[in-house]
Amino acid sequence: MGKKMLLVTRTLLIVACAIFMALPLVSVAAQGKKYEIVTVVKITGIPWFNRMEEGVKKAAKDFGVNAYQVGPSDADPAQQVRIIEDLISKGVDAICVTPNDAKSLEPVFERARKQGIVIITHESPDQKGKDYDIELIDNIKFAQHSWDTLVKYMGPSGQYAVFVGSLTVPLHNLWVDEGLKYAKTKYPGLQLVTERIPCGEDQELAKQKTMELIKAYPNLKGIIGFGSLGPTGAAQALKEKGLTKQIAVVGNVMPGQAAAYLKDGSLKQGILWDPANAAYAMTWVAKQLLDKNKLSDGMTIPSVGKVSLSGDIITADVALDITASNAESLGF
Repeated sequence: MGKKMLLVTRTLLIVACAIFMALPLVSVAAQGKKYEIVTVVKITGIPWFNRMEEGVKKAAKDFGVNAYQVGPSDADPAQQVRIIEDLISKGVDAICVTPNDAKSLEPVFERARKQGIVIITHESPDQKGKDYDIELIDNIKFAQHSWDTLVKYMGPSGQYAVFVGSLTVPLHNLWVDEGLKYAKTKYPGLQLVTERIPCGEDQELAKQKTMELIKAYPNLKGIIGFGSLGPTGAAQALKEKGLTKQIAVVGNVMPGQAAAYLKDGSLKQGILWDPANAAYAMTWVAKQLLDKNKLSDGMTIPSVGKVSLSGDIITADVALDITASNAESLGF
């Protein structure tokens, strides 16, 4: 009898321990799945958005969310819309987007928000259908600084051209609008030789367009490139034609990719922010909204610091000047 009681006691203890050990697992499961926060970029496979993906991966680890990045194989607004439609069907918790075409995203953003999906944008402050937009620069100040930088190298008069990612990329075209307005009063001697040229997301196309500009406008003195592959494509063309001293190129570049062009003078100066920080900040904001936390003016966002909040626009001012002396030390 004593042995039977001992056996029963041992069995009960084993069962009790098993139940006790399982309780934390049940508690974790009761908390539900991790938030699924997806960043949708303009185009995959280029250095700018490869760097952005690093920020997404870091945010996933730091914030304990299921965060990842997707995007079209080329900068096609229709492809970007289809990707977002798929994410809506999947039922993700939040979508963070750098738009190719703000207008084309309005209907799909409306559907997402009706389904309770948080929408965060970057480089699209006037975007309809977003919850919040995050800008890591003061856009007007950035545009004016771009023109000041061009003038620093080509002088306050002469012919120049402007590259954009595409004619529908919101921020690139905003910078051009603001820059032209600024130049009209501050640099009346500048002469824009043609309408803005869409090629800034394709280095080979930017090179080709620069070759065409050189042929059509032999007195060309400068190029501003918005879109991280525009200035390097232009720099390539100038090197091939031996025109690096006659034509100044400035604009958005990735430091590591641009370092060689900056050193040989085919690219004079780059201007941008760290896209990894933008992705990290978008994911952080998305999580705050999913956690029902209130955003406020003057709050601090990890990776970018103190920001201002005006309506649904979150703004930091962390623009970088990229030169031959600092390009390699910036780390991306």
